[in-house]
Amino acid sequence: MKFAVVGAGAIGAFVGALLQKTGQDVTLIARGPHMRAMKERGIRVTGSMGEFEAHPTVTDDPAAAGEIDVVILALKAHSLTQMAPRLAPLLGPATSIISMQNGIPWWYFSRHGGEWEGTHLETVDPGGVISNNIDPARLVGCVIYCSTIITEPGVIDHIEGVRFPIGELDGERSDRCRQIAEAFQKAGMKCPVRSNIRHDIWVKLLGNVAFNPISALTRATMTDILNCPETRLLAQSIMGEAEKIAASLGIDLGISIEQRMIGAEKVGPHKTSMLQDVEAGRPLELESIVGAVVELGDKLGIDIPSTRAVHACAKLLARGVA
Repeated sequence: MKFAVVGAGAIGAFVGALLQKTGQDVTLIARGPHMRAMKERGIRVTGSMGEFEAHPTVTDDPAAAGEIDVVILALKAHSLTQMAPRLAPLLGPATSIISMQNGIPWWYFSRHGGEWEGTHLETVDPGGVISNNIDPARLVGCVIYCSTIITEPGVIDHIEGVRFPIGELDGERSDRCRQIAEAFQKAGMKCPVRSNIRHDIWVKLLGNVAFNPISALTRATMTDILNCPETRLLAQSIMGEAEKIAASLGIDLGISIEQRMIGAEKVGPHKTSMLQDVEAGRPLELESIVGAVVELGDKLGIDIPSTRAVHACAKLLARGVA
């Protein structure tokens, strides 16, 4: 299969390196010093899976890759508005697109069924630019359970996790999901095919919507947040609000908030991705992780005061970071 990874940063380059190492035809689309290093020297992966190198094709121009079987969108959600109109050269009649964004994706209500079918979320798709350029029939949802960092241009350190559950937006057990899962599994990743990928989105979001903005605002690690009674209580309150929204949309999380807190304690003194972005001066994935939850609360008429307050403060912080 021909894969193109659009947004080959820490996660995208790692996935692309694994796929290329097992014989897949992979093109990475990136930018800046990281792109130049990968183009000149390939990718070096270090960390928990050992050390190896991979040499996929690397470019900063989607048009240079030609038509692709599977496009992996590994960009952060706020970068998709600019990239979506540039994807057309990659798309043939049967091209599939895997969406690997954190939080609530722009496509959440596409092929959803029921009264919310087609509902637009302005927080994650301002002006409908993304949905106007990406046909939802092409989309395969994906949730990332993988932690990687770029230690220097062209070098990816894998910290933990290789799980990438995928699923059709309408829950179908499709041949294309099976083929993608087989390619990922052959490359050493775990890629279960889900019949309700939105459930997986909410299970992950339950932690992210609380811990990411709190950590960004306080510069605290997961351990710090959990060991402080006040921030622990705030995180539980935000999780409870997200749980109400998920339930109103028909999602039974199947995990209690207390279980989620126990799982977070096992992570240890971890810096969330949003805190890492604050420290690096990068734009924050605030709207897909928190803003979309606030927007859903408004649409559903659910009061979410804790989430709304933290979102307001984090939004002010984000203006100073970007």
